[in-house]
Amino acid sequence: MCRMIAGNDFTWIKPMELFADKKIVKICAPMVRYSKLPFRTLVRKYDCDLAFTPMIVSNSFNNSVKARDSEFTTCSTDRPLIVQFAANNGNDLANAAEIVAPYSDGVDLNCGCPQRWAMAEGYGACLIKNPELVRDMVSQTRARVCNSDFTVSIKIRIHNDLRETVDLCQKAEHAGVSWIAVHGRTKDQRAEPVNKEAIKTIKESVRIPVVANGDIKSLQDVEEIWDLTNVDGVMAARGILQNPAMYSGFENTPLHCVQDWIDIALSSGMTYPIFHQHLIYMMERLFCRAERRVFNVLASTSAILDYLERHYGISNKSC
Repeated sequence: MCRMIAGNDFTWIKPMELFADKKIVKICAPMVRYSKLPFRTLVRKYDCDLAFTPMIVSNSFNNSVKARDSEFTTCSTDRPLIVQFAANNGNDLANAAEIVAPYSDGVDLNCGCPQRWAMAEGYGACLIKNPELVRDMVSQTRARVCNSDFTVSIKIRIHNDLRETVDLCQKAEHAGVSWIAVHGRTKDQRAEPVNKEAIKTIKESVRIPVVANGDIKSLQDVEEIWDLTNVDGVMAARGILQNPAMYSGFENTPLHCVQDWIDIALSSGMTYPIFHQHLIYMMERLFCRAERRVFNVLASTSAILDYLERHYGISNKSC
């Protein structure tokens, strides 16, 4: 079983309904260590329409109860939710999808992770060079989950030759993929500017929703990418880590959002290193350099709470 935290009855809009109803769907990207339940709970308070789990390796998830309990925790209000998997064959992805289907709204196949370990295992960005395999994984997963509202999506990076990317996306579309998130960089690019024209070309080449990913750090960025590409959604990673309230129009993390994070994180029993790292990201633009030097090396939850209360009036409400 996956860890499901009990809660009250809750209704939500399904992912494909979001794409149909909204001008642009605002999404929290899958982020290793960071896009777990407490952070998803936070961003949903600030106009995030759809949230992803961190990438989960499907093989270990399928074969280990311990892995399932560790990697996938949710609750009744954690919706709509997409569970992202790393997989290198259709059976693993389909099995994982069957396990999480009762607790989520869709699965996403990671075809964009450029890390060496992932590509060595046949995961992530190496899949964009194998469109037939991607098509097979989408088809198998579609066939195994009978719920018509359950989505099967892919998140990709672009090729050096954009024609290959278009071919991949069209084959995935024909296999029944629900929507495609496009990180507008190649697997070898890191800080280079996002190729927005490539995203636009992909959007014009398919009839399913396309989501733009890469350098989305503000509502202004959301509007600019929509104006240029006419995409159906945007996906933020580092931008939403630095400012979980960005989709609500805040230029920097407001202090009441920091307060919300403290309340959510401490009530969830989150480990200190991740709790602290989230705050380092959130406060980065609010601190001066001297403050960052002090805050970033604080060594305990009590030290963090004391610092924020003394300097910013933020307290632990549970005390």
